[in-house]
Amino acid sequence: MRTGSQYLNAIDDGRRVYLDGKRVDGVARHPAFAPIAKTVSELFDLAADPASGMTRPGPNGDVVNRLFTAPRSREDLTAFREAATTWARHTHGWVGRSPDHVGAFLAAFASHPDVFGDYAANVTAFQKRVVEEDLYLSYAIIPPQVSRATTASAWDGDLVQVGVSEERADGIVVRGAQMLATGGPVADEILVSCIKPLTPEDTDFALSFVLPVDTEGLKLYCRRPYAPAATSHYDYPLTTRFDETDALLIFDDVFVPWDRVFLYRDVAGVRNQFFATGAHVLGNWQAQIRFSVKLQFLAGLARKVAAVNGVDKFPGVVEKLGELASLVSLVESAVLAAEYTAEPDSAGLWRPGSRALYGAMGLQSELYPRVLATLRDLVGGGVLQVPSSVADMTTPETRADIDRYIYSPGTPAADRVKLFKLVWDAVGSEFAGRHHQYELFYAGAPFVVKGYSFRNYGFDGPLSEVDRFLAGYSEEDQ
Repeated sequence: MRTGSQYLNAIDDGRRVYLDGKRVDGVARHPAFAPIAKTVSELFDLAADPASGMTRPGPNGDVVNRLFTAPRSREDLTAFREAATTWARHTHGWVGRSPDHVGAFLAAFASHPDVFGDYAANVTAFQKRVVEEDLYLSYAIIPPQVSRATTASAWDGDLVQVGVSEERADGIVVRGAQMLATGGPVADEILVSCIKPLTPEDTDFALSFVLPVDTEGLKLYCRRPYAPAATSHYDYPLTTRFDETDALLIFDDVFVPWDRVFLYRDVAGVRNQFFATGAHVLGNWQAQIRFSVKLQFLAGLARKVAAVNGVDKFPGVVEKLGELASLVSLVESAVLAAEYTAEPDSAGLWRPGSRALYGAMGLQSELYPRVLATLRDLVGGGVLQVPSSVADMTTPETRADIDRYIYSPGTPAADRVKLFKLVWDAVGSEFAGRHHQYELFYAGAPFVVKGYSFRNYGFDGPLSEVDRFLAGYSEEDQ
């Protein structure tokens, strides 16, 4: 297992990442990417520590990161949850695309190589590389939002969504764009495919392949990063650590060797790779583990704010904290219920129970805003009346006023300001706004996510109960 410094060296490879009209010179050193790269490096160091419980014996007698391997028993699944929780707690759930997310997808892919037909060997060989080389993968599996009413085959222009422009004896050439590669600028490799349902006319776009981020012709255009504008760790404690940049991928006639192709012109296969392999369930269980940790962190913030403000004994505040605890507990319980109801599939992959998993996912876009609203309500105007920056805390002329007027009983000014700046970075900063939007659409539009819950709930049982009850009486019964 590689160290954090080895990871940082690996991503210093001349990749084509663009920001403000310029190509970034060294993502591991650039102010926009260095903070999240450092956080990811800490995750690798944490995983490599034998005391972390995140390692397991590898196929060659070495040790590997268990989060990149498929759970083959109930004990494996429990160990996976505990390892994913270890990483999530290090980031307090604020890194939505940590390396274990796409790693879980790849592990499930390789457990069902038959889904990939002629390219099965490519999938298993690459997943073996992920395990042995401890690779960090991002993915880009959503088409550009040119039109949400039609698929790419109906769009004007030549290959707007990434698609095949040429087939060669040694591979394919692809052109177009794909989104939303969260963490892509600091990943080792990117999985490129499409989770949006395709039509039979979309064969040019029915692809699945992996590429190193530094591949010739691959360009990453990043959203506005928030870390460079953050004035200090004290003022923006989340932004300065966990701002994982989202990127649009542009493929300028990029060559993809055949051994990196997972699926080719296969509409059904592109869909099946996510759902027939168990990848969607395992990868999203990891995501709900992360989400649960994040909600717990927000609940802790709310509880601490109420205590510092001295209102945690008021019945109305206790009610709000109780409601918050109920919301957070729903996700915690769903994570555990999915583990409890897990079963092995035909290939021996232990899949978390889809009923509990998709039940939680179906409410994610509603739970997160409700948790934020409760925290906002409890903190009130306190997050608006804090010193402009840490400089006000370190300048003698201003510090005296702050110590005198911005405090709470039992909580000195420095601690109160520190807490309320953290809350603002969680609910009100640009970083917070991005996370609000991210959690709203984490798994797609609400009708998509609730569709997963509808299809996986298992209505047959409840329907038969209703039918059996209805059959037990008639209009003749008085």
